[in-house]
This record gives sequence, C-alpha cells and structure tokens, in this order.
Amino acid sequence: MPSLFSPIKIKNVELKNRIVVSPMCEYSSEDGFANDWHLVHLGSRAVGGAALVFTEATAVSPEGRISPQDLGIWKDEHIPFLKRITEFIEKNGSIAGMQLAHAGRKASMTRPWEGNKAISPNTKDGWQTVAPSSIPFSETYNTPKELTLAEIKKAVQDFQDAALRAKKAGFKVLEIHGAHGYLINEFLSPLSNTRKDEYGGSFENRIRFLLEIIESIRKVWPEENPLFLRISATEWTEKGWSENDSIKLANILKTKTIDLIDCSSGGNVNGVKIELKPMYQTPLAEGVKKATGILTGAVGLITTSQEANSIIEEGKADLIFMAREMLRDPYFPHRAAFELGVDTQWPMQYERAKKKK
Repeated sequence: MPSLFSPIKIKNVELKNRIVVSPMCEYSSEDGFANDWHLVHLGSRAVGGAALVFTEATAVSPEGRISPQDLGIWKDEHIPFLKRITEFIEKNGSIAGMQLAHAGRKASMTRPWEGNKAISPNTKDGWQTVAPSSIPFSETYNTPKELTLAEIKKAVQDFQDAALRAKKAGFKVLEIHGAHGYLINEFLSPLSNTRKDEYGGSFENRIRFLLEIIESIRKVWPEENPLFLRISATEWTEKGWSENDSIKLANILKTKTIDLIDCSSGGNVNGVKIELKPMYQTPLAEGVKKATGILTGAVGLITTSQEANSIIEEGKADLIFMAREMLRDPYFPHRAAFELGVDTQWPMQYERAKKKK
C-alpha cells in the first residue's frame, strides 16, 4: 500500500488517506452565506476521494473577511446551509473541515478578478481594518486601526463563537488560520506587531493572542475532535518570523491541544522574493515535524501522485494539503490511486468508469 493511501487516525477522526483539500477562497458568498457554489465545489472534492475537505478561510466576524464575498460563520443563520454541505461530504466518504480566519489588516479588498484593490472604509462595501499595530501591509492597502485590549478580547470571543457554530454545522476538524499575513500571523511577527503591552515585544507576548484563541476554542470544541493550525513557518526575510520560531511555537502547542501544524509560509511581508519550485515548502513541514514530533501537513506546489506519496513515504509530513491541483482536478485522489496501483472506493454512480479500457 503506497503511504499516500494509508489511513491515519487523529483523535477520534480517521482519515482514509493522506490527501486534504486545502482551504481555497472562492469569493462567492453574500453576507457570509454558503450557497450552491460551495456545495458543488466542496462536494465534488469529497466525491473525488479526498480524505478531508476544508472550507475556504471562513470569517469569524464581518470585519474579518478578506473581501465582501468571503464565506462567514459569525451568525447562527450561517449554520443550516453549511450543515447541508457537511452532510453531503460525509455521505461521500470524506471528513468535513472548516478553517476559521480573520484577515486583519489584509481585509476590505476586492476579489482577485476585480483587481485585488483596497476598498475604502468610507464606501458602502468597505470597512475599517484592524491589526495589532497601525501598519498597513503595503501602500495599496488600507491603514489598519490598532486593536484595543477590549477589541482583542472580542476577537478571541469571535473565534470561540465561530467554533461552536462549526460544531453545530457538523464539521469534525477545525483549522485556525494563523498564516499568510492575516490577523494571527500579524500578532506573531515582530515586523507587523510593534505593540508595547502584553501582546507585543517578546516572543511570549506575540504568541499570546494565538494561545488565547486556542484556549477559548477548546472550551467549546470537543476534545476528541482534531484542532489544526496553519502557520507561515517562515517569512523569508531577515528579522521576521523564522523556522526556528515555528519550532519553538510547535513545542508549546503540543501541550495546548493542537493536533497538527499545517506549514505554509510568507504572506506577511510585501515584496519578498520566494523561489517557487515543486514541494518548496515541504522542508518546513519536515523541519517542524522532526524537531518537535508534532504531526504536520505539507502544502505548496505538490502536483503529482509521486510527489505526494514520497513526502509521506519519507516521513516528511503526515498529510498533504493540495490547493490548485484540486481546482484543476477534483478527482486527483482517484487518479493518484490509479497511478499508484491502489484500488479505491469510487461512488457507485462512477464505478463503471473506474477502470480504463
């Protein structure tokens, strides 16, 4: 059995293989509501054979959206359609996961196909962005308001409330989005967090916001259900968050009920040059895993069955998070199984196409 198709049990959740549909923004919601697009998009990946299917980054508050069209879970009215999606995913043999997010200073933007431009808070569709410090991501982004202590506590509460709604909607895995220059990542990095209070300065202070979010979520999220964290394991720049910082954080998180660290990178420092090549972020997942023993997920330009299988086979990571390749081919897991000589269970509706003639 190729390692890519070996099952893995994390807490009480068993994944039938190591292939995960990574959170991918669809920019297709109105007022945060899921709709038929999300049902078909996420449902197709479950039918396609992925073990775990994540929603896009799902905003825990209206101001936490990247764009006005982001998926949300800040009110109970969002739950019913999300529940329809989780039920469909599970009926087709996959596990439903939700990524909880707050975009921080990178919020209030138009969609990529609309130019990815800042929307002024003075317009109907825009809002005031927030961050640990009043430092814009770049000159083309809105200048954020520095969060007060009371507003930080509210943000922590927003994550907890969202986690409870995710549970009610039937999700079995949660991932906290702490990467790509969004709010949690902004607190972690000394380049975007210049606060002088208990949430800034030292490493211990800069991780405080994240630790409070984890603690608050675990008060409502079942202990037997996995809780993942996505991080930017390095900012690829001097004086920024580094791989050593990620290892230090991972050692702490092992005792804070985080079950897996999804290792991405970058996104918090504008203009950084990153050498993009196949599996370019896999060494980050491998480094965190080997230094700490915590489960890790690899992501980033993993596009073939051979690449994905080799990562698991060689012990570099425990799960493979796939994004763009899953957009190109929702049925990648079934294709990978065929290429690796594995007999997987296809939906009965598709069984007649299982073997190539």
